[in-house]
Amino acid sequence: MTPRPIAAIILAAGKGTRMQSDLHKVLHPVAGRPMLLHLVDSVAALAPDRTVVVVGAGRQQVEAAVAPLGVATAHQAQQLGTGHAVAQAEAALDGFDGDVLVLYGDVPLVSTATMRRMLDRLHGEDAPATVVLGFRPADPGAYGRILAEGDRIVKMVEFKDATPEERAQTLCNSGLMAVRSSDLFALLARVGNDNAAGEYYLPDVVMLAAADGRPSAVIETDAAEVAGVNSRAELAGIEAAWQATRRARAMAEGATLIAPETVWFAHDTQIGRDVLIEPNVVFGPGVRVANAVTIRAFSHLEGASVGEGAEIGPYARLRPGAVLEPEAKVGNFVEMKNAVLGRGAKANHLTYLGDAEVGAGANIGAGTITCNYNGFLKNRTRIGEGAFIGSNSALVAPVTIGAGAMVAAGSVITRDVEPDALAVARGSQEVRSGWAARFREKMAALKAAGKR
Repeated sequence: MTPRPIAAIILAAGKGTRMQSDLHKVLHPVAGRPMLLHLVDSVAALAPDRTVVVVGAGRQQVEAAVAPLGVATAHQAQQLGTGHAVAQAEAALDGFDGDVLVLYGDVPLVSTATMRRMLDRLHGEDAPATVVLGFRPADPGAYGRILAEGDRIVKMVEFKDATPEERAQTLCNSGLMAVRSSDLFALLARVGNDNAAGEYYLPDVVMLAAADGRPSAVIETDAAEVAGVNSRAELAGIEAAWQATRRARAMAEGATLIAPETVWFAHDTQIGRDVLIEPNVVFGPGVRVANAVTIRAFSHLEGASVGEGAEIGPYARLRPGAVLEPEAKVGNFVEMKNAVLGRGAKANHLTYLGDAEVGAGANIGAGTITCNYNGFLKNRTRIGEGAFIGSNSALVAPVTIGAGAMVAAGSVITRDVEPDALAVARGSQEVRSGWAARFREKMAALKAAGKR
């Protein structure tokens, strides 16, 4: 059977007042990426014909976030319920004939596999009118309830409108639904608002279809997959769940995490095999780590590329544009930004490498700084292969240190150094014998005279 076209409607019109934030609720990040975009990514894996985000309060923020992805938006001017929200997408789906997924922007962890299960069930032999995603939370609370016989839905009811017997049911409605486009808007047009909240409920389409002699089906998933975000505490819970899953995946793929619960990944972190990650390591977005890398404790990486066999930390910071080539090493309290550390090169401690290129096998002594910013412009420092930079040196960019050259400790280098040369740029040492003893005697005499 030829696969039917797919569209997704993502509801993101709520005000999110409990977040106490100027940032729209669905744009709060999980693993360094707005939660809405996690969901958009999962939808994109289905290759949908159309994706529509229904926006309301704070619409400008959401529209700006999804525009680069080619995702359409529809505006819900008044929040009159989920059924009303979905109806606002009708114009954006004009001419579309296929299957529609209804999703929620603040429920970001729904997997592509679960979406596919919903669509597959929609085309089961009994051809249900809709497919609803249900779950059984530890505390059903105020969730809408699903009454079912097998997977056939007998009744769906919002908590506010449910009887005590219906509230005793444990199968809850996540709000997610799969339905044919030919049915969706026709059913929505018949939904009324004669209920406790005076709203147009999306689940009513299930009962309207049943009244037409077309029952719907429910499939179940784990409560964690459909956890929603309405507060900062719930956001933290989603983050924790995402991180736990990602840590497990990293270990399953061959990385060693000494204390997994202390390692924090970003949404796009790439980790190779035989990587050792010590406690309290944080990955920001855009990090790629090759095989056999060691990342020691309390290091922070963002926008960095780490080659095979390299070593990082402890207490290292790799900022965007940092590149460690194979077997390179940065040690404790080393910071790199927009800099390349060549194969086998070392910066073992207390160093800043900004806007720099360090050749293979070079050694950067403790306390070395590439002075890359003059208050207006950034400039580059180039250090050749096998060069040796003595401790506490300042390399004032733009400057080039040739291959095999040496810079004496404590130097301030402002001009290029030719290959295999020694550069010494520090004041000459002067020693005044006995001066310190005479100074102490003078200070003691002043103190005794009451002048200090």
